[in-house]
Amino acid sequence: MSLNKAQLVDVVAKESNLKKTEVEVCLKGIVDAISNELAAGGDVTLIGFGTFKTIKRAARTGVNPFNRTKMNIPAKTVAKFKPGKGLADLVNGETKPAAKKAAKKAPAKKTAKKK
Repeated sequence: MSLNKAQLVDVVAKESNLKKTEVEVCLKGIVDAISNELAAGGDVTLIGFGTFKTIKRAARTGVNPFNRTKMNIPAKTVAKFKPGKGLADLVNGETKPAAKKAAKKAPAKKTAKKK
């Protein structure tokens, strides 16, 4: 099973009792913040989840699989993700997923009494 962006928004909205539009804004903000930090050459570490960072790949010579001719592959910088211990243990079955808790609804706003 894989989870796309729309499905992720649905899951987070259900678990957090937030509107889907609010979750979409939050997700976009998170992705933008991570992307901008990586573009600036920085790293993003989420303890227990993992680290996003960039690495530089050196130029190299490759082989075209269709005609077997050698070709130059230029150097480039790529994004990389390294899972943290918590995520790695969860994926390897060494720990169990966190129990789903029903999110509490925010209390209703009180309106001022009219005099």
